[in-house]
Amino acid sequence: MAGLVAGWIRAVTDGRTFVIPPVDRPWLALLAVLPQLAVFYLPRTRGNISQPLVAVVLSSSLVLLLLFVWCNRRYPPFWVMGAGLLMNLVVIALNGGLMPLSPETLERMYPGLPSDTWKIGQRVGSSKNILLPVSSTRLEFLADRFFLPNWAPNVVVFSLGDVLIAAGVIWFLWQAGGPEFSQN
Repeated sequence: MAGLVAGWIRAVTDGRTFVIPPVDRPWLALLAVLPQLAVFYLPRTRGNISQPLVAVVLSSSLVLLLLFVWCNRRYPPFWVMGAGLLMNLVVIALNGGLMPLSPETLERMYPGLPSDTWKIGQRVGSSKNILLPVSSTRLEFLADRFFLPNWAPNVVVFSLGDVLIAAGVIWFLWQAGGPEFSQN
């Protein structure tokens, strides 16, 4: 959303039309996101899919997104998005196919939650996360470990890869408001 708003303001301020540049093979991104909807967001399915299948869906989805990024590598922001996706894929692949989350991070997300609510090595609810102690997590610095500021309305945890993905998307949409893609 921030990228759309920033790109649109950039375009309007400079008297240009906001034009999202054409991307190659957008169907790859759609193909990558649809299974994630079923596994992580649709109430009827998200809790009924086995952890091994969730791991396959998540990893496959990231591979498809990396392929989409590769097809659009002519745009520099896609290199940043690709670096973030690759970071996420590596840490996920090295930790059982799900994004690692430490008990300490989970406790900060849900203060007062009884310690026996979640089990080490298990998927956290219907999320993309697996609960792993820091000492057992491979490349822990790439795991979900960062939080939005306390003033944010929701508790959100994210990874360094997520930061790069968001930065690449914002950059791409910022460019959409600039002279590179303007039709004026």
